[in-house]
Amino acid sequence: MSAAPGRPQRIGRIKGAFSTPGGLRRAMNVWPPFLFTGIHVDEIGPDFRRVRVRLRHSRFTSNYVGTQFGGSLFAMTDPFWMLMVMRNLPGHVVWDAAGEIRFLRPTRESVTATFELDDTVLAELRTAAAREPKVLRWFEVDVIDPDGQVVAEVRKQVYVRRA
Repeated sequence: MSAAPGRPQRIGRIKGAFSTPGGLRRAMNVWPPFLFTGIHVDEIGPDFRRVRVRLRHSRFTSNYVGTQFGGSLFAMTDPFWMLMVMRNLPGHVVWDAAGEIRFLRPTRESVTATFELDDTVLAELRTAAAREPKVLRWFEVDVIDPDGQVVAEVRKQVYVRRA
């Protein structure tokens, strides 16, 4: 799960080339796992602390009964907490460790999720990683329909340690 102690985390050359928020957003929108599943990154904030993502509803994103496919709901939220923490904690190794989703209501509409990472959380992670060999922290995001109803609650656990 982790890079060798004392070595910085590696990001692939192609993915690392998209180091600006706009570049990363454009790249993710043509990345096959998002492009072919109706997932669209609408916004990545200038400091990588805010992301808004949308899942379009179509016959390709529908399950057997015509509502949004649960796997797509989870996929639309999958990489963002790790990416946001990684971009805001240089000198640290950051990985996804676990994930959970709780489906609250079916929908036949497009849905969105908005991720926001604040200074307090980053300070807590820095402090904990300075004291402990590894830190595991849960992050949460809601998947929302156009009426503002929560369709699903998603939790992701992120692993952090000093490089």
